[in-house]
Amino acid sequence: MKHAATTALYAYWDRLRAGRAAPERSDLDPAAIRGLLGDVFLLELNGVVRYAVRLAGTRICALLGRELKDRPFAEPFAPEDWPDLYALLDGVAATAIPAVAGLLGETADGRKLDLELAVLPLKHRGRTHARLLGSLAALEVPYWAGLVPLSRLRLVSIRHLHRNHGPAGDDIDLLTPPRRAAAGRLRLLPGGRG
Repeated sequence: MKHAATTALYAYWDRLRAGRAAPERSDLDPAAIRGLLGDVFLLELNGVVRYAVRLAGTRICALLGRELKDRPFAEPFAPEDWPDLYALLDGVAATAIPAVAGLLGETADGRKLDLELAVLPLKHRGRTHARLLGSLAALEVPYWAGLVPLSRLRLVSIRHLHRNHGPAGDDIDLLTPPRRAAAGRLRLLPGGRG
């Protein structure tokens, strides 16, 4: 986790779950994460739209230049990344294991912005496949962020997080390697014999 919002939201979520796989949606107190709300989103899993945005913070909407409420979460992502994005969201919902992804935002005029996405499971009325909590934040905020909207988001890496229940209970283990490598570098492909 590179962004302060990601780290703070994860710590809050972890306190709320109190050893459970995920906290209840009703456990969330917006006042407790007041400073993070601009970077926070809430997704609904079982609505008419697959992974509909129920709530999106003001900084997220400003970066994308539009209101996201009731829109598909995948909408700003490049269509070729939708299978990986849905696999990430489905995986968090099914396993209750949080994930962090590195994103590259692009504007229509070619500007680029590195972002971090965190996706955390929530229960809603006891059901684990109902809501996801997350954050989306720029790693560095250039002068044009919020003035020139990001027209497309690209997945760069995905890491699933797992709490280590050993003596160092706060350690986070990376379970999956990055999905894509930077251009001109070696690329690790899943599969094969180990």
